[in-house]
Amino acid sequence: MLRLAYFADDFTGATDALESLARAGLRTRLFLDPPSAAQCVGLDAIGVAGLTRSLAPDTMESVLRPAFGALRELGPSHVHYKVCSTFDSSPAVGSIGRAIDVGAAVFGKPFVPLLVAAPALGRYCAFGNLFARYGIGSNGCIHRLDRHPSVSKHPVTPMMEADLRVHLGKQTARSIGLVDVTDLERSFEENSAILQKLVTGGHEIVLFDGLNGRHLSRVGALIDSLSEGGPVFSVGSSGLGVALASHWRTSARPYPMAAPAASSLLVLSGSCSPVTGGQIAWARANGFDGFALSLDCTDFSAALGLIVESLQAGRDVVAYTSLGHAKSPLPADRLGTMLGRIAREAIARTGIKRIVVAGGDTSSYAGRALGIESLQMLAHLAPGAPLCLARAPGSPADGVEIVFKGGQVGASDFFAQAAGRS
Repeated sequence: MLRLAYFADDFTGATDALESLARAGLRTRLFLDPPSAAQCVGLDAIGVAGLTRSLAPDTMESVLRPAFGALRELGPSHVHYKVCSTFDSSPAVGSIGRAIDVGAAVFGKPFVPLLVAAPALGRYCAFGNLFARYGIGSNGCIHRLDRHPSVSKHPVTPMMEADLRVHLGKQTARSIGLVDVTDLERSFEENSAILQKLVTGGHEIVLFDGLNGRHLSRVGALIDSLSEGGPVFSVGSSGLGVALASHWRTSARPYPMAAPAASSLLVLSGSCSPVTGGQIAWARANGFDGFALSLDCTDFSAALGLIVESLQAGRDVVAYTSLGHAKSPLPADRLGTMLGRIAREAIARTGIKRIVVAGGDTSSYAGRALGIESLQMLAHLAPGAPLCLARAPGSPADGVEIVFKGGQVGASDFFAQAAGRS
């Protein structure tokens, strides 16, 4: 029986959830469109990589309503709308509030559980306020979200409020309750009573704090206790899948903790994150051929020619639109599609077997331009950015190893890790 089906609001978030579920021991595959029941045979969990993080609310609803309906028809115990662990959203773009409103209507449950904490990624929620480490998989300092040096300056959805109830309250009229860290130190029975009191008191969304794995396991038990009578619809980061898997006590599956060496690596970045900017600078200083792509992306043919020439010579390549301080004037769909086209042509011309796409908003469109149907995890590189094997029938990307990396993910030498050279 399918335990969990998730719909992710972008591609890098989708692979983050894929990794956390697969490593927890759940047989998981990630699709670009809701799969058929036949495609789910033998799986414990499935995901769908969406792109709603970059959409306006009305367009989001037109995508999510049929997608949630399709996932409900698969009969899982849980349906999870997977959002970024830094809660990237606004009333105008990627509205998590609108996603909750749609999910509540489709699934008809009394309330929607919300869990954003993901301690493994350096994301912590205390008394409703979200904190994030600077750089996932790094030793960066932990900042309150509205003071985070990168997240607070996101080019599309800067986080100006750390209290998730206040932030989300601008996106939905639903009342938001909280089970805080002091509550989670009590017994399961006391937690159940607290939760029931919040729901009977009129709260239609309940946010759960979380600082550690013990908290997540308790939240997983509370959410799983609601699964009788149809799928539970919940919203949150990959920490929600970790919470459920911890409660289910699934046996962790060993995956390689490093990638085997690739003959050459192509990195394509549309990220504006300073973390990715630092990784690009490290790569250029350590043997990668670096190509700055025009911010209006008018140099497609010229850039592709240079990239192909370097790859054919056996060199690693990083091509980028930003070094962490310049936003592309192109919307995410055009930028991501352009990067996907470059990757597709480079694979076709050179036979390269491993690529990295960096940038959450652009990755969703790049994956579609590559013709990817589904992904399965191959190896762990950094939290939230696994090496995956692409299934892409009819595309040169079929069988290619690929990493979709969010802007905040990885240490400075991440691209060397992806190439299997660190």
